[in-house]
Parts: sequence; C-alpha cells; structure tokens
Amino acid sequence: MARTLAVQSGNTSGPEVPIVSIGPDDAGWQYISFRVWRLAPGDIIQDASEGEEIGLVVLGGTVSVESSEGRWERIGERPDVFEGKPYVLYLPPGIEYRLTADSTCEIARAGALAELGAAARLIAPGDIAEEVRGAGNAQRFVRPLLPAEQPAERLILSETIVPSGNWSSYPPHKHDIDDPPRETYLEETYYHRFQPAQGFGFQRVYSADRSLDEALVVHDGTLVLVPQGYHPTAVAPGYSQYYLNVMAGPIREWRFTSDPDHEWVASTS
Repeated sequence: MARTLAVQSGNTSGPEVPIVSIGPDDAGWQYISFRVWRLAPGDIIQDASEGEEIGLVVLGGTVSVESSEGRWERIGERPDVFEGKPYVLYLPPGIEYRLTADSTCEIARAGALAELGAAARLIAPGDIAEEVRGAGNAQRFVRPLLPAEQPAERLILSETIVPSGNWSSYPPHKHDIDDPPRETYLEETYYHRFQPAQGFGFQRVYSADRSLDEALVVHDGTLVLVPQGYHPTAVAPGYSQYYLNVMAGPIREWRFTSDPDHEWVASTS
C-alpha cells in the first residue's frame, strides 16, 4: 500500500551513491521513481532508463550526456535552483546513457513507468514558461518543465519557487482517484530546497475522511511522497522555498479536486 513518506537527503553523494533514491517498491506505488546526485567535476554516472521514461533535471552546475539517442554537451547554466530556469533532458524507455559532470553539480533523475515514451529531446530554459499562481501570501512562481501538453507517455514535471512566509499547492487539492474529466489519479513527489539552506517549511498530507493526516517538517533536501490526499505546503518567514514536482499516473492529465472547506480562498488570492 502506498504511504506518505518524508525522506531526508544524505550528506554524501557521488556516481554510486545518490543523496536521495526512491523507487516504486520503496513507495508502495506503481509509477514514479526519483533520485538525486551531487557530483564533483569528472564524476561519471552510467545508467539506463530501462522500463521508464526519465527527465534529467539539471538542478545546478553543468553536465554532458551521451546515449544512443544523441550527445548533449555542457548542459546547464544556473548555479543552483534559485538562479533561473533549468535544462531538462528527456529520454524514453530502454536507453543507456553516460552522464559526466563538467562542474560541481546536482542532478535529479525523475522516472515514470512507460512502454514507448516519446522522442529524446533537450528542454532548454528558453522553452520553459514561468507562471504566477495565487496572490498575497499564497503567491508562488511555477515553471512547467514537462507539462501534460508536451510529448511524453506519463511523466509530468514542474518546479516552483515560494517566497518567504508563503503557502503553495494552496488552496489544498488532490488527484488520487480516476474520475476523468473531473479528477485523474497521479502519484506525486516534492523535492524541497531552501535559501538560505538552514530554512524549513511544513507540508500537510491529508484525506477528506482524515484516515490519512500527516504534518511533515521539510528541510533542505527533503523528499515528500504524496500517494493520495490534499497536500499544501508552507515556508517559514525569512526563507525562500523551491520544490521539484514529479507526477505520473495511468492518464497523463493534471485534473484535481480542491478541498471544499478551503476552495473559497481561491477567489480571494
């Protein structure tokens, strides 16, 4: 059975040791895997997409990737997640690749169960929009990295910047049942970062009947799994929050239901 889980990243990493690594068996669900590596210049990762389509998100630094689908040199331009938009390399299932760190870097590998996927491609910062959602203390800045409107089989990726003291994924919403077009089932992960790094925030994950109701403290490098339920998040005053979202499910559409107790807030924010 899928469960809510907050995983704190480790202090060391390298080609063989991701700081975060979660697969479907760890999460108790079907579709999503997630890893993060922090690499030194010259470090090499030999990996394969196998039965997944994957998005390699350059969180910071510069890397080069070689595969049977092509070679991409010196991908990346931002020093960290708070300084601009990323590069994202999309690879379909069944692809072996070699990633070489050209500088000190942080790389996320977001995977979703897939049979065919789509054509391999590089998504550059200029291809990524930035949307302002909410207002007041619910305002945040969302970057759709691989939205449902772009080619892929199941994987959806986005990243969000939340200003000091603000709330996000708010009003609370959920996407845990298959009832299209009203709602679609999507597993989801949140990978949190903070600036300055000693910052913290909170994420609540709860179901309508409160059979699931967890309040999680999130720190720099915390990964939160959201198998079901509403899942708002908030950042402490004085700090900026970043999170990378991965979503996947049987239908590649983001259709959600808001918590009726709090839906009214959308008309005021």
